[in-house]
Amino acid sequence: MGSDGASVPASRDAAGAAVAAAVDSYLRHVAIERGLSTNTVSAYRRDLAIYSRWLADAQLTGLADVTSRHISDYVRFLGSREESPLTAASIARILSTVRGFHRFLLEEGVVEADVAHESKPPKLGTRLPKAISIEQVTRLLAATDGDEVANLRDKALLELLYATGARVSEVVNLNVDDVLDPEVVRLTGKGSKQRIVPVGSYARAAIDTFLVRGRPLLSARGPATPALFLGLRGKRLSRQNAWLIIRAAAERAGLEGHVSPHTLRHSFATHLLEGGADVRVVQELLGHSSVATTQIYTLVTADTLRDMYTTAHPRARVSRPAPVVEPPAAM
Repeated sequence: MGSDGASVPASRDAAGAAVAAAVDSYLRHVAIERGLSTNTVSAYRRDLAIYSRWLADAQLTGLADVTSRHISDYVRFLGSREESPLTAASIARILSTVRGFHRFLLEEGVVEADVAHESKPPKLGTRLPKAISIEQVTRLLAATDGDEVANLRDKALLELLYATGARVSEVVNLNVDDVLDPEVVRLTGKGSKQRIVPVGSYARAAIDTFLVRGRPLLSARGPATPALFLGLRGKRLSRQNAWLIIRAAAERAGLEGHVSPHTLRHSFATHLLEGGADVRVVQELLGHSSVATTQIYTLVTADTLRDMYTTAHPRARVSRPAPVVEPPAAM
């Protein structure tokens, strides 16, 4: 009896070690062979940690024992979590990671079937990107005015985010050499794909001022680094600090609601389309692999036009009954 009881936790430990080894192998695969970014690999690691804990709690002794029913149970588990509840988008992302993991297990011969390939994520509602108006962007950028070194950096950072529509990770990972000339900057996006994006006159002026008057002072405070944007200790600016810079500027500008680095990316795309830019041009500037991703912004501008029409057109504001036409009197 005692030896049988001891073998149960031992088998669970062995199963847990096998799952952990498979996860590590998959993460190496996506990092090295597929070239995914550090941030994406970190997100995959978090997703698979949740999945691994669920497998252990479900007392599954090996990956070969997982069935499509287990995957369906896992999706239901994600949707029913009371502690740290997940949105439909988060569940869809985690399931996508799990599906990629099981596809990898099949390709590597660890399992004989891909039990996750038919699993369906919860339906996502159409979430329109939240952009702010041009007037609000102007107020946000003006909130970074000043001659202090932090002001010069923050001005250049925000101007560049709005001028290029770049992701915050793309901007904080910029090196000085990525500012190819006064007209363009080289951005490295998802999957290490590079694109060349033009820079407007306001952003160019802010970057030039920062490079001449701000960055040398910050660089002297830390080790040598090629990074364009530096923190107050002279090291490369982090994504978290960039987020805090934008939040602080939004508070000074008196902007209500959530304003993040992605708000400037959304605003960049929305304002370009409102100004008449072709959606495929905006796709290239944003670094979207599919134009379908970019077309979500056309819904935003359509909503704006619809609101303006409803407000301005005299026969759109109030529903009026059709006039009653009296029949002609009988002769």
